[in-house]
Amino acid sequence: MSADPAFVTAFDALPNGGYGGTYNGKRYRVVKTQMSGGRSQKLEAEELGGNDYISFNLYRLASGAVLLKPCEMS
Repeated sequence: MSADPAFVTAFDALPNGGYGGTYNGKRYRVVKTQMSGGRSQKLEAEELGGNDYISFNLYRLASGAVLLKPCEMS
């Protein structure tokens, strides 16, 4: 699926590496990694003390399109 430009802007504002985050009152361990010179990026978020797990890949194509590929949600 094509990524919304507002989503891409917010995603790009996140630093690479690991850190904590909060969403909807739940705390998460978040890891953002970059591969292939930034053309491929992955975000993983695991709820601390809970069962939520979210991951997705974001791909920047040579055409300029940005694709979002969800991997896991639980």
